[in-house]
Amino acid sequence: MVMLIIAVLLFTGTHLVHAFAPGFRQSIIDRIGENPWKGLFSLAALAEFVFLVFAFGQARQSGIVLYTPPFWLAHITILLMLIAMICLSASFFPPGKIARIAKHPMVLSVKIWALAHLLANGEAASVILFAGILIWAVILRISLARRERAGLLTRKPFVSARYDAYAFILGIVLWGLFIWKLHVWLIGVPIQFAA
Repeated sequence: MVMLIIAVLLFTGTHLVHAFAPGFRQSIIDRIGENPWKGLFSLAALAEFVFLVFAFGQARQSGIVLYTPPFWLAHITILLMLIAMICLSASFFPPGKIARIAKHPMVLSVKIWALAHLLANGEAASVILFAGILIWAVILRISLARRERAGLLTRKPFVSARYDAYAFILGIVLWGLFIWKLHVWLIGVPIQFAA
């Protein structure tokens, strides 16, 4: 469990550098250039992700269960995941109404994803992973709001509602693929509709 906690802190901490240490980030960019910084950051994020997956796999073997969710929460999780997939999809397109309402649709998607998985998983490893990522997403959203108020960040303006239609279609397709087989193929865990 300690290794998983370290992995979650490393992964989420690295992804908060831009929000909480912009001066450090900029000083590195000034020294080595923007593309090398992006390359190093990407390599670090990838290494941390691999470590996170490994640590999660090890921690799951402990078999420690903190709570057993009622079977009906699985259905709520599946519904929340549809919303998360639509929000995620909206982040790939120019802003429509979804992006305008969500403000930061990708961050909202991560928050919904983490909450949904906390509702459906009570084993200690899952709680550490999903709670850690949910806390990270909340901190990031607060940071983004502060940067907007300070004039350091400007959201893209509304473009067209047709991008909402694209987001709905892509979100439903992704959601359907995950329910069908993608969750098992990528995560190794089947989606359970009932206990």
